[in-house]
Amino acid sequence: MISVIVPVRNEAKLLAAALGELLRQEGHFEVIVVDGASTDGTCEAARRIAGVRCIAAGAGRGAQMNAGAAAALGDLLLFLHIDTRLPSGALLALQRAADGGLEAGAFTHSFSAADWRLRLISAGHNLKCRLTRIYYGDHAIFVRRDVFDRVGGFPEVAVLEDVIFCQRLRKVARAALLPQTVTTDARRFLRHGVWRTTARALLILARHSLGLKPGDRRSWDDVR
Repeated sequence: MISVIVPVRNEAKLLAAALGELLRQEGHFEVIVVDGASTDGTCEAARRIAGVRCIAAGAGRGAQMNAGAAAALGDLLLFLHIDTRLPSGALLALQRAADGGLEAGAFTHSFSAADWRLRLISAGHNLKCRLTRIYYGDHAIFVRRDVFDRVGGFPEVAVLEDVIFCQRLRKVARAALLPQTVTTDARRFLRHGVWRTTARALLILARHSLGLKPGDRRSWDDVR
């Protein structure tokens, strides 16, 4: 079974549409929403949706995703952002890939907006993911439970938990980018500016590569 783990914080407005679409996927799966100290009734809204479990965790995606994994019943974990939508048949494709021996990976990525800059960014991300096997959270990372446990889960850090996790993951697991394409809402890029948001994300990655802290919170707070 696939356990779909959805970390959220103050996303009550998105839940009904996003989870409704997710629940229409085919396959044997469960949905676990992990609330990170929301103040807008997110978890209460999730609990009103049939077929969804909601648990509470500390703020921070790393902590939330680890809590979701601890509560999961499935042997395959899929970490899905609330603003990223799976294409039809995605869970069936994921299960087939896992049955074929794939231990971890993510999906090909696109943005919701028809903007050439965002298409370019997605293309760059997809190429980098294929070459490095370092996946971003918007790509919907998946991993077998035993492998997840072997690498110690996600680091509970303020930012780049997905990158650090995958750096550990690629050392021990057979991982790949699936051809099915997920679609992420472009709201943050459009709100804060495409190039500005991209530049700030690249700065965070560069600082991480140099062994430095991500910097002042203002430099990464709205990138997520």
